[in-house]
Amino acid sequence: MRIMMLLCWGLVPCFVGAYHYGPGQAQLKLDEVDQRIKAAQTAVKLENWDQAVRLYNEALPLVPADRVKEAQKLRLERDKAMMLNGQLPDAYLDLQALLDELQKEPQPDAELVKETRSAMANAEYYVTWALRLEGVGKEGWEPIIESARQNYRLLAENAALTGSKTELIEQQENLEAVIRLANLDLTDLQGMPIPKQCQCKGCCNGVCNKQGKNKGKKKGAGKKKPKDNRGASSGPPPDKSGS
Repeated sequence: MRIMMLLCWGLVPCFVGAYHYGPGQAQLKLDEVDQRIKAAQTAVKLENWDQAVRLYNEALPLVPADRVKEAQKLRLERDKAMMLNGQLPDAYLDLQALLDELQKEPQPDAELVKETRSAMANAEYYVTWALRLEGVGKEGWEPIIESARQNYRLLAENAALTGSKTELIEQQENLEAVIRLANLDLTDLQGMPIPKQCQCKGCCNGVCNKQGKNKGKKKGAGKKKPKDNRGASSGPPPDKSGS
């Protein structure tokens, strides 16, 4: 009995080592991911977008390959922070890839698809605004704003199906704002400030009732001073929902 106990005691370091270099390593990585995500979320609350992007980028490679959904959610939050950090083009391209990836899944996460589509439509709206200000021809920006229109239409239809009246109104107003941008004369557009995102926490994506109505009316009349001093090429600040 004593010999058996000594043998078992001697095997303890082996078991500890096996755990440390096996499941323990995976858990350590998950702990690192969790720490970086929490730090990124704090950076978002402080509107430190550069730090948030850096932390999300550090967390992504540490996510285990089998945790696809977690990685996709991180990409979405990273892309939102990138848009607020003046990295609109890169965020726009990754949102395109992410939405395409989600839609190809056999059983896509409906909520994640909706959030990604919402961010994508928002990015398309601001990319169109920037391209038009930079003098890109209609053939360059029209497909993008048309995609934004389709995405907002799908979001509105989804809101109608789920019975979310508030969200339906918001998405319909987003759709109207997109149509106004597509039809707005370039001279009028050049006299308008790039719209500042609203502070809504819901589905409006920054192109909501207050913001959307201002785009074609009050802001077009030049009654408000632009609060965002960044140039068109750096992209306007997108929504903060879901961060």
